[in-house]
Amino acid sequence: MNKSYITNIIAFLLVLIGYFYPQPILFSIGIFALSGAMTNLIAIHMLFEKVPFLYGSGVITLKFKEFKASIRSLILEQFFTKEKIETVLENQGDVDLKPVIEKVDLSPAFDKLVTVIEGSQFGPMLGMFGGKEALEPMRESFTEKMQGAIIDITEEEKFKQLLKDELFSHGGSDKIFSTIEKAVDGRLAELTPVMVKDIIQNMIRTHLGWLVVWGGVFGGLFGLVAALLD
Repeated sequence: MNKSYITNIIAFLLVLIGYFYPQPILFSIGIFALSGAMTNLIAIHMLFEKVPFLYGSGVITLKFKEFKASIRSLILEQFFTKEKIETVLENQGDVDLKPVIEKVDLSPAFDKLVTVIEGSQFGPMLGMFGGKEALEPMRESFTEKMQGAIIDITEEEKFKQLLKDELFSHGGSDKIFSTIEKAVDGRLAELTPVMVKDIIQNMIRTHLGWLVVWGGVFGGLFGLVAALLD
């Protein structure tokens, strides 16, 4: 069960016990705890939902444009600044392309090789040995060796420097930043007030629940002090 509701239920039970048996201290603790917990619960509800006649309620949905701008600023100014992209490019001039190359399907390359052989002077000779089907067992070996050769090339310092120079000479960081910026703006343009509310609510709702708990605890303590001083 939600911790906010548990806190309010406990406070309400203290009020009932203190009232019906009469226990002034328990009643005071319960009343103060219930008021503190309920006040915070209502405040949290007002943060996300519009409540009629209560000015300022539903602030998340009312200010969703500002929140969208803040999300954009957070992404582009904190995580993907041009300076940080350039730093990554500089530090990662030796980008490891091996995982990418290993996933590339090189079968078309093998097929083209077979086509070239068939169209060359070796074509008739190949036909004597069963045609292109005779080369099929070589497909797997060709793929492995071709991948190995490409990986070796990309790991050479000369290649890494060429890749780095190419990225920067054509505004690599600017292109990357522009792409990220367009993607972020495109996604943010799709957000509605309700979606923004849900995003923020999912992020902080659990933590806000503790405001209700501590509101009940401190309210109860105040109630205890009030009862003892009465």
